[in-house]
Amino acid sequence: MSSAAPAAHAIILAGGRGTRFWPRSRTRLPKQLLNIVGQKTLLEQTYERLAPLFPRSHIWVVTNHEQAGAVRRQLRQVPSRHALIEPFGRNTAAAIGLAAVHLLQEESGGDALMAVLPADHFIRKPAGYRQIVRATLKVAAQPGALVVLGIPPSRPETGYGYIERAPRGKSRPYVVRRFTEKPSLKLARNYVASGRYLWNAGMFFWRVSTFLENLERHLPKTHAALMRLAETIGTTRYATVLEREYSRLKNISVDYAILEPASRDPNHTRVFVIPAEVGWSDIGSWAAVYELLAKRPGANVSTGRVLALDATGNLIWSPSKFVAAVGVSDLVVVETSDALLVCPRERAQDVGRVVKWLERHRLQKLL
Repeated sequence: MSSAAPAAHAIILAGGRGTRFWPRSRTRLPKQLLNIVGQKTLLEQTYERLAPLFPRSHIWVVTNHEQAGAVRRQLRQVPSRHALIEPFGRNTAAAIGLAAVHLLQEESGGDALMAVLPADHFIRKPAGYRQIVRATLKVAAQPGALVVLGIPPSRPETGYGYIERAPRGKSRPYVVRRFTEKPSLKLARNYVASGRYLWNAGMFFWRVSTFLENLERHLPKTHAALMRLAETIGTTRYATVLEREYSRLKNISVDYAILEPASRDPNHTRVFVIPAEVGWSDIGSWAAVYELLAKRPGANVSTGRVLALDATGNLIWSPSKFVAAVGVSDLVVVETSDALLVCPRERAQDVGRVVKWLERHRLQKLL
């Protein structure tokens, strides 16, 4: 394989459910398809960040049947054949593998660079982000390189995975020592204090050949199933084979499946992390939305007509109803046509439990 840099493609992962944004986020219209922050949806914002870097013909999106219609409507610029639809969710290793085998066919069996990016994150500094992505693609063009963007931590967060880096060598990126999962608060404080750890934001860069070689090494059955599927791309057999082979794929994240074992196996693969100070947020809850939009501590953040009397620190989303908030503090209030959420901001992470309750009670109309 030539070491010349191949063509770069962006793969947007847009299949998540966003349960912590209920009642706005629903099965057919989840977090990434909503205007959670700003006028445009998170998916539209993701596309706009990438458009200056990649031609339309080099942007792909991986989603599911429930969301496919909305995704296509929001990304009309992307060729319809570049909207890859999973028959059912199998986590990120499978979703990235599906895109990888399509890129094999797109490049007529040649190699390609993959920039794998979530559809539901917020980037406050898009110009700086694009500069880092350009530099990262150059590193990822090296055969055998797996590259991750790492976010310098601003607090001892227990809800994120962390990446431990080695001391900087002569080259620009850091070598990854290990990936660690969501730590305890005590451990997270130690990570932040050490200066050696970065948040894992789920943004990955590599050659198709590098990814598939690692997939074959670490997840051989999934690799074999995807290669069988690759033979049918562009034929009338594709839909049937996709359904059959996808059911055989292991339900596992790319972090667990490839990055963690690869970082422990220096004989085959080099895993790098590049710090990205770009104003990143995964917008993981309504509380995170408040933190992004509040102009000062204790300010109220609202959509629609709201009267706040002796009320501070509230997030109120009610575009259709007038809301009077009297003497309340630090609440999340979200109104839709069929549901109302009220909870303390500090309990915003627990909104996903409401969705689980609705599922158990088979209240499909509220999902």
